[in-house]
Amino acid sequence: MKIDKSKIKAIAIGRFDGLHLAHFELIKRLGENGALVIIKDSKPKLTPKREDYLKIPCFYYKIEDIKHLSGEEFIQILKDEFVNLEKIVVGYDFEFGFNRAWKAKNIKEFFKGEVEIVDEFFLNKVSVHSKLIRSMLESGDIKGANELLGRKYFIKGEVVKGQGLGAKELFATLNLDVKDYFLPKEGVYATLCMVNNKAYKSVSFIGHRVSTDGEFSIETHILDDFCDVMATEAKVEFVKFIRDNAKFTSLKALKEQIKSDIAQAKQALESEN
Repeated sequence: MKIDKSKIKAIAIGRFDGLHLAHFELIKRLGENGALVIIKDSKPKLTPKREDYLKIPCFYYKIEDIKHLSGEEFIQILKDEFVNLEKIVVGYDFEFGFNRAWKAKNIKEFFKGEVEIVDEFFLNKVSVHSKLIRSMLESGDIKGANELLGRKYFIKGEVVKGQGLGAKELFATLNLDVKDYFLPKEGVYATLCMVNNKAYKSVSFIGHRVSTDGEFSIETHILDDFCDVMATEAKVEFVKFIRDNAKFTSLKALKEQIKSDIAQAKQALESEN
């Protein structure tokens, strides 16, 4: 649905990747008729589609289309596009224009409306940033990442045909083709799998199948009763990291390890709905 930019009176500018707790400190200052101006690059995202989380409009600007602009030129584009703009909200560390040479305070030189610069946001004395959340996911610190996000980190993908070994030799899994999402550390996780708006307790693997064909895969074994064989898409929420990816000398050894993974996942998920 096309949104009338003339109705927008306040914008918050940034990358907003992750839509974590610090981002919502900016968003809640927009008031009515607010929107996000999202600077987008080609890297995998913590939140590829920000509009899925929000009830306010999101407008995307590709970094390659604006990175050559001066600070004044960039702000002028926004004033031209949002003709009734009254307020701009940015974080304390916001930089813009060619070589990011202009800082948050410089916006006031080019925009005569209200400019609100939001201070650094801390949770338990930790400064909340997307970079830190990515680092936590890369190290398997799911609890830490989820705390900074204010929600469980998740990925979504199309259900695709797998290797065929699971149902025959190991445990049946949903195999996912995931695009655009930032992926956590390779290994095994206690997860919640959403299929057709229903949540199932699950154990998930992300990584290269070093014990079989060496191919990269994302596989989820559902622990609850599950009969939706026609599932075409699934969402996986991460609850706890269980173990690193590892190579096993036989399918029997791998199956025994998966049994242990399942037991650990069940324990981790006991308090989850």
